[in-house]
Amino acid sequence: MPDALALLKTRRSVNLGDLIDPGPSAAEIETILTIATRVPDHGKLAPWRFIVFEGDARLQAGEKIASAFRADHPQAKPEFIDVERTRLAHAPLVIAVVSRAGPHVKIPEWEQVLSAGAAAMNLVVAAHALGYAAKWITEWYAYDRRVLDALGLASHERIVGFIHIGRPAQHPEDRARPALSELVTRYKA
Repeated sequence: MPDALALLKTRRSVNLGDLIDPGPSAAEIETILTIATRVPDHGKLAPWRFIVFEGDARLQAGEKIASAFRADHPQAKPEFIDVERTRLAHAPLVIAVVSRAGPHVKIPEWEQVLSAGAAAMNLVVAAHALGYAAKWITEWYAYDRRVLDALGLASHERIVGFIHIGRPAQHPEDRARPALSELVTRYKA
């Protein structure tokens, strides 16, 4: 079996607590992001972009998340605020994939969104190919306009996912996958 197929067969999501240091180097991050851009992109629009959170920036962004949470839950206990503050601090590296999809005379917005999703998946696979593990998460703050504004997203931009990347603390177990017989039909005219 070609190495690429073996790689794809072994990709797993891992628990956030199992993503440990060290994270990718600057050169590895550049490789991951370069591979993330190698996706179908009708019209060459690049209808996505990336926000890299590493080091203290993870907690600085977490403060924005915690602030929105506090506004909605003024009676929240400090430990719940801390959970929100550390949302992006569980892995050494977090990369937000941002959809910039919008109206276009020729390219449907849906295709642009799918391209952003493909960029997120390529990012996950590239991290795996470099020996890291990743977890693609959205959660409430990916949809909260106050948080998106605080993270610098334009009004038409949306979060496709926050990709948390680190070394796997342990070999991730596989989960049961659906049988192809439940997912695949063959068209018959």
